[in-house]
Amino acid sequence: MAFEFATAGRILFGRGTFRQAGPIAAGMGRHALVVTGLSETLTQPLVDLLREHKVAATLFSVSHEPTTELVLWGVQRAQEAGCDLVIGIGGGSAIDASKAIAGLLTNPGDLFDYLEVIGKAQAIREPAAPLIAIATTAGTGAEVTRNAVIISPQHRVKVSMRSPLLLPRVAIVDPELTYSVPPAVTASTGLDALTQVLEPYVSSRANAMIDPLVRDGMARAARSLRRAYEHGDDPDAREDMALVSLFGGLALANAGLGAVHGFAAPLGGMLQAPHGAICARLLPFVMEVNIRALRARQPDHYALPRYDEIARILTGNPQAVAADGIAWVHELCQVLRIQPLSAYGLTQDDIPKVVERGAAASSMKGNPIPLTPEEMTEILTRAL
Repeated sequence: MAFEFATAGRILFGRGTFRQAGPIAAGMGRHALVVTGLSETLTQPLVDLLREHKVAATLFSVSHEPTTELVLWGVQRAQEAGCDLVIGIGGGSAIDASKAIAGLLTNPGDLFDYLEVIGKAQAIREPAAPLIAIATTAGTGAEVTRNAVIISPQHRVKVSMRSPLLLPRVAIVDPELTYSVPPAVTASTGLDALTQVLEPYVSSRANAMIDPLVRDGMARAARSLRRAYEHGDDPDAREDMALVSLFGGLALANAGLGAVHGFAAPLGGMLQAPHGAICARLLPFVMEVNIRALRARQPDHYALPRYDEIARILTGNPQAVAADGIAWVHELCQVLRIQPLSAYGLTQDDIPKVVERGAAASSMKGNPIPLTPEEMTEILTRAL
C-alpha cells in the first residue's frame, strides 16, 4: 500500500484559535491582502488583530465563487498595495481565491498556464506567497487542500489550479466562526463536508492514513449536521461539523473524491447553485449507481463492503446495509430542503454536455469504478 500525505504547514483547530491570527501573521509579513467572503462582522475583528500586531491590511472581497477575472484582479490589487502576505477568511470561495492569488504572486506567466482541463496545466515551480487560511464555514475544507477551484465563465466550467506549493502555511479552524452561518448555508456546506468524507472512503485512492479520519468524520456528521442546521448556536454540533470539514479537506487532498465532485465541476460552471447543494442532490444517486455497477462488473471490489460500513456509520444500526445508507442520505436531504437540479436551471438537454465534461474532470478518476455514459446520464436525470 503506497500513498502520499500533504497538508497545510500548521493546523490550529479549536474554539478561540481565531485570535492567534494576529501574532501568526506578524511572523510572516508586514502587509496582508485579506481575501474575504461576505461576512464583514468577521473581517473587521481580523483587521483589528492585524493592526494590533502592526500588520497592514488591504481588503479584497470575494462575493461569489472565484472566476478567472476575479483572481487576476486580486493579484493586481496585491501587487499595487505591496502585499507580502495573503490571508483568506471565509468559505471555500474566499480561500480558493486566496490560494490562487498567493500562487500567482510568485510564479510567472498567465493564470491559464496553470489551470487544468482548459489551460496548459503547467507545474507551479515556486512556493506561493505566505498564506493563512481561516475557515468560517464547515464545508469545503479548502484550508488544507492543494488546489484552488476557479470558474472560467467563457468555458462555463470549474477547474483547478493545483500544486502542493499552494497549501497554506497556516490553517485556522475555529468553530466559533461558524455560529452565525444561516441554516441554508449550514445545510449545503455541511452536506458537502459529508460528501468529502464519504467519497474518499470508497475512492480508487483510499488509503490507511485517511480511512480513520473519514470514518470519524462520517460519524460526527451523522450525529451533528441536522442538529447544526436546526440549532445553529449548538457549540458541540458546530465543533463536530468544523472537524468534519477539516477531515474532508485532508481526505480529498490525499485520497481523491469521486463522481459526485466529477459532476459538480461542470455543473458549478453552468448553474447558479451552491456547490454543496449540487453535491447533496447527486450523492444518493451516485451511491446507488456505483453500488449497482460494482456488483455487476467488479463484485469483489473493496468498495462494496465499505458502502455497507458507511450505512452502519450513518444510521447507527450495526445490521445496516448499503441500501439503508442511501435511504438515510435521501431522508437527510429532504430534511435539509435540498432542491432538485432543475430548480437551478438544469434541463434534460444539458445532460450530454455535463456527462462529457464530467468524464474529463479530475475527481471522476477517483470514483471506485469507471461509469458508463448511460450510468452517468441516469444519475443526472434522476437528480433533475
